[in-house]
Amino acid sequence: MLAKDLISEEIPAIRTSDTAVEALNWMEVFRVSHLPIVNNEEFLGLISDADIYDMNTPEEAIGNHRLSLIRPYVRYDQHIYEIIELASRLKLTVVPVLDYHNKYIGLVRMSDLLHYFSKLTAIEKPGGIIVLELSQNDYSMSEIAQIVESNNAKILSMYLTSASDTTKIEVTLKLNVTDLTAIIQTFNRYEYSIKASFMEYDEQDDLYNSRYELFMKYLNI
Repeated sequence: MLAKDLISEEIPAIRTSDTAVEALNWMEVFRVSHLPIVNNEEFLGLISDADIYDMNTPEEAIGNHRLSLIRPYVRYDQHIYEIIELASRLKLTVVPVLDYHNKYIGLVRMSDLLHYFSKLTAIEKPGGIIVLELSQNDYSMSEIAQIVESNNAKILSMYLTSASDTTKIEVTLKLNVTDLTAIIQTFNRYEYSIKASFMEYDEQDDLYNSRYELFMKYLNI
């Protein structure tokens, strides 16, 4: 999934001549905290509601407001993971999309991004979840897949998380079966440490909601 496939057709860009109150009204309508400033297809920057409130001059033109952000954007052919990284790092609710001539094409809204990302990681599909904890040196994707597939199951998605102060990693597996008993027993035989498992569909929501807290805390939905 690329940036060009995620562009929202609803949210307009604002011009430097638009007032701060007009920008805030658009933010309220579309429930975002940022809007791109574009003049004649040239992307000038991203203004936030915090920038406007800090200036405290609602009738002032946007062009007179100082922006707290640099010109964050992605190219139209960048992958969804790169969009997520930028949005997460800068806590953005929209990400502008440019072509290679620096022409503004549109923007990706974070609520849409989260929706597409949930499909990409098979969150919406029923199935069980296993969280393994192991040393980075012991990680073998092929062995983990072999254990799962030897029990007539498939891995729908898998991701790794790690902390900077440890050599341990967590491997979260989303599988296409809800009964994980045999798979867990096999992991135990291979001496894997199982940190958590979730066999019910409603329980999996709790796990993934916590994993996406980084997104949800700045999404106003």
